[in-house]
Amino acid sequence: MTTEELTMRDQFALTTAELLDQDPRTAVVLADIGAAQFAEAARAHPDRVVNVGIREQLLIGAAGGLALTGMRPIAHTFASFLIERPFEQVKLDLVHQGVGAVLVSAAGSYDWPAGGRTHMAPGDVALLDTLPGWHVHVPGHPAEADLLLRHAVAAGDSLQYVRLSVQQNREARPVVPGRFLTVREGGRGVVLAVGPMLDAVLEATETLDVTVLYAATVRPFDAAGLRAAVGERGDVVLVEPYLAGTSEREAHRALEQLPHRVLGLGVPVAEHRHYGSLPEHLAAYGLDAAHLHGRIASFLW
Repeated sequence: MTTEELTMRDQFALTTAELLDQDPRTAVVLADIGAAQFAEAARAHPDRVVNVGIREQLLIGAAGGLALTGMRPIAHTFASFLIERPFEQVKLDLVHQGVGAVLVSAAGSYDWPAGGRTHMAPGDVALLDTLPGWHVHVPGHPAEADLLLRHAVAAGDSLQYVRLSVQQNREARPVVPGRFLTVREGGRGVVLAVGPMLDAVLEATETLDVTVLYAATVRPFDAAGLRAAVGERGDVVLVEPYLAGTSEREAHRALEQLPHRVLGLGVPVAEHRHYGSLPEHLAAYGLDAAHLHGRIASFLW
């Protein structure tokens, strides 16, 4: 497999296998999905690669149990089965017990439309926002996924969520966990692109006089970075690959001492009843470059 063919999920498996070799405290918990990627790692570390089968509540419970013994568990499956289905266990077995884990999802908001609504989870980050203490990373490239996963695993006993997608940017950016990166500077507002939305935002704003910030970590939200980009007064457009408006409250809090407006673009609150393809979903929700250009320009001008 060439570097160009590598997906974020491929990189996740490679990085995690390396972490298993390096740190005896690291463990991986699976719920069938992704088990084939860890077959070799399971042979090398049979006591630290655990497949609980299609039992997502047990996936989180097992991760919590491992954390209670002093292990650093990495739990992995599709986002809808990792955050939404076992949410009670996320709330109680991890947060309420006061233990840490690294949750790594795949399939994004609608990466596999043929899977139907059961495999779509645009509300995952918004759902985690109802719980305290979560760090949320949304890489836009396999190299960023590698960096952010290593950071998440090494971050003590904290609660970390790494959100992977088949949608990715053409090139990696020099991201720093918890910091927004300035990709382009302009004078008529700020557009904050999250993870795999960066390429579409750059294309959409190519002829617009705006500052483009890039976020590969959204929780904690880099309030200081946004304030610095906005200046004394400004308008902000958030472009997120999940539920529209998920970070609006964070942006308003960051700018509460300044006159400002915030527009949150993302996946609408709606029932997604069509299959189609990933590009068709992006176009339908106004998240392709052509639609983003019109929506951003009409808001800022």
